[in-house]
Amino acid sequence: MPRVIDRNELRRLAADGARIVEVLPAYEYEEEHIPGAISLPLRRLERHATQLLDREQAIVVYCWDSA
Repeated sequence: MPRVIDRNELRRLAADGARIVEVLPAYEYEEEHIPGAISLPLRRLERHATQLLDREQAIVVYCWDSA
């Protein structure tokens, strides 16, 4: 179930083995991303999620928008 988390919760989830997924375009991922995150741009998410992500593992999906 989707929910908003803070940095402390992100750290806890990552320490517990959660998969961190950046959904911004690859060039933005290359500029800066959370350490350990994988790049899975939103436009490719539906097509590739089942190949790259495990339903039994916690998944944190994020993007950052300065607007």
